[in-house]
Amino acid sequence: QVQLVESGGGLVQPGGSLRLSCAASGFTFSNYAMHWYRQAPGKEREWVAFITSQGGVTNYADSVKGRFTISRDNAKNTVYLQMNSLKPEDTAVYSCNARWRLMNYWGKGTLVTVSS
Repeated sequence: QVQLVESGGGLVQPGGSLRLSCAASGFTFSNYAMHWYRQAPGKEREWVAFITSQGGVTNYADSVKGRFTISRDNAKNTVYLQMNSLKPEDTAVYSCNARWRLMNYWGKGTLVTVSS
């Protein structure tokens, strides 16, 4: 049973920080590139960040570059998203995605609300 379970979301004030986690199981995590996506109400799903299977390369959407950091710990089958200097526009459901060849798995997401 493939599972991707996000955690760490919640309410945070503008300028604050949050770290999201995505715990993977049921597949060979170290073979998969990992992505974070987000979706705000009424908006299309937006790609946020990417990391290669061994963590050697990362990429970010322009909207989060310099504020967010993606990382992974293959020994723990977990990918993280460190979010700093949060803005109200970052409010969204954040979902973790795993890809390898034709395989494509999604978590259900965790809600991040940035508000004072």
